[in-house]
Amino acid sequence: MTAPAMAINPNQTQPFLQQVMERSGQNLTACYQCRRCAAGCSVGDETDYFTPNLLIRMVVLGDRDQALSNQLVWKCVSCYTCGTRCPNDIQTARITETLKKMAKEEHLEPLQPKVAEFHDAFVRSGLRWGRVNEMEFMGAYEMKFALRKIKTREFGAIMDEIKTQARLGMEMTRLRRMHFGFLMAKGRKEIKALQRKSKQRATH
Repeated sequence: MTAPAMAINPNQTQPFLQQVMERSGQNLTACYQCRRCAAGCSVGDETDYFTPNLLIRMVVLGDRDQALSNQLVWKCVSCYTCGTRCPNDIQTARITETLKKMAKEEHLEPLQPKVAEFHDAFVRSGLRWGRVNEMEFMGAYEMKFALRKIKTREFGAIMDEIKTQARLGMEMTRLRRMHFGFLMAKGRKEIKALQRKSKQRATH
């Protein structure tokens, strides 16, 4: 399979590129397509050939639709291998996170609903308590998953998910990696204020 074709949209190129660079804090114009990031991408085989260098190229060319809706945005695990290999220190993980937020703001259907649900539950828990409490966060995530599957009457998928998470939970408990305590951090108002500020900045 060859790499996907890219559409050039001159009208969107500059504003879209500028928006992504400002929100991600990455200088995408420094990318000269050496493909070192692609060679080390840990999910490259799972993203339909949407490698980090191609994602950057899409943004530079103004291909907004493809940039906001591709498997790399949803399957990136933020391992930062791409940034470690990049000679110009471009952290593609921050770009995929930015594009994920932009896709959500535009109410685009996520290509990986479970990733979107996990991301949403994680962020909400962190904002609510100042840190992520594993039991509360995973409970919220599993509830989102179950409600989505109930709508499509996929009850078998719900049971499979419960079994999988139960096995994972028991193994993590055995290894003392599951924390049942409930903790709150100081400065929760400041964290929420930072989020509001970031949202305001994104809309300007």
